[in-house]
Amino acid sequence: MFKLKIILSILILGFTASFNSAFSQDIKITLGPDQIGMNQAFTITVTVSNSRLESYDKFPDIPGFVKRGTSSSSSTNFVNGRVSSTQSIIQNYLPTAEGTHVLPTFTMTVNNKKIRSQGKSIMVGPPVQRRQRSDPFADPFDDLFGRKQQPQEYLDVDADAFLALSTDKNDVYLGEGFTVTLSFYVSEANRAQMQFYELGKQLTEIVKKIKPANCWEENFNIDNISQEPVVINGKRYSQYKIFQAAYYPLNLETIEFPAVELELIKYKVAKRRTFFGQNRKEDFETFRSKPKRIEVRDLPPHPLKTSVPVGEYRLEEKISGQQLRTGQSFNYNFIVKGQGNISAIDKPTLRDDEDFDLYPPNIRQNISRGNSRVTGIKTFNYFGVPNEPGEYNLGDYFWLTYFDPERELYDTLRSDLTLLISGESKKNEMILANDLGSFYDIIEFEENDLRNNSEDELIKVIVNVFVLAMLAMGVFVVFRKQG
Repeated sequence: MFKLKIILSILILGFTASFNSAFSQDIKITLGPDQIGMNQAFTITVTVSNSRLESYDKFPDIPGFVKRGTSSSSSTNFVNGRVSSTQSIIQNYLPTAEGTHVLPTFTMTVNNKKIRSQGKSIMVGPPVQRRQRSDPFADPFDDLFGRKQQPQEYLDVDADAFLALSTDKNDVYLGEGFTVTLSFYVSEANRAQMQFYELGKQLTEIVKKIKPANCWEENFNIDNISQEPVVINGKRYSQYKIFQAAYYPLNLETIEFPAVELELIKYKVAKRRTFFGQNRKEDFETFRSKPKRIEVRDLPPHPLKTSVPVGEYRLEEKISGQQLRTGQSFNYNFIVKGQGNISAIDKPTLRDDEDFDLYPPNIRQNISRGNSRVTGIKTFNYFGVPNEPGEYNLGDYFWLTYFDPERELYDTLRSDLTLLISGESKKNEMILANDLGSFYDIIEFEENDLRNNSEDELIKVIVNVFVLAMLAMGVFVVFRKQG
């Protein structure tokens, strides 16, 4: 029964993962019409929804057709506070002869996922005469009232919305973090119909302008733009965050954020609304943010001000044991937690003496970006061996000095643990381990007179002659036996 539950749990988890993956990324292949003329193109379209089109296979060959280039399209919809996107790649085929041609079943790999299409038969006929089509949005009742010749007029509706780049601080200390948010705000009283246009492409160019060269960046990577109600000067808005990042200044230069632009689709409304006609017309409007600047202050005087981390931190510790014997190893974790540039925290200051053998630490870090803050954990794992018995306060061996910008002062994270070491001293063993050997012990007793190498050469000649004589004698014995 227990094994059955485990199997069912695995199946449910697998199904859930597959379902979520399928829901988040929809990929499909669409084939062109069954019948076309010789002067018309057949198409195969690959469409990816709710994700980016990152990779795709070569399109199949169709007998009786030749490939004539590809085209792409994308759309971003801004509906009910959510953004959905679609990307397509279209392969065009031109027929080479009339008749029925068969596109066989084929499989394409799109975004590392295999997509299968059943194929179809395509009938190619004579060239098609292109006729002038009537306006599909025309109102058939216009003829009854004599309004057919009157062109439709469209009115521009003012958008009660704006683009803003904001920061949570106007001035910071060197190394202190601040958060930058680029948002689009739409008033509850807004009557203009709008939607985002090629947001990914525009955002790439915007980020290039925003990112300051003299700062370390921690990007919040906004993947889903959602609606968030806010109140500004007593007026209700819907906020749509499109970019957010934390920056940490690396020098004292003033940080300048230029004005940036975002283009949206905005619809004009028909002046004379009709039952069947087109009552809106697509247009574009550009929204522009205001520039922003951040002043950077130097840290107060301190001997370590050029190397200390800046932020709000606290210390946690873990140790494998506090009562040890000399020569018995231990593991010690110096864990820094808090808000700030976790990546910039260097290993703690370490006291070096003969009472302990302490080795360079293994370092792990985990950074979280959320709620407009960057927090994290950085762990320094030390391996040590005590050499001398006694009572030791680890605060004398491990500490980290930092600057707290909220309290505007320097502080030190220092270990509170105490080690009780028993046993015999290992210092003498360490000295013996560093003994260079008897060769160096007898150097002072050996003579240092120069010696003639010719005597050594004579000995080498005698040895070589003896070896050759032995070889010759061996060969003679072997041949004599064979004879």
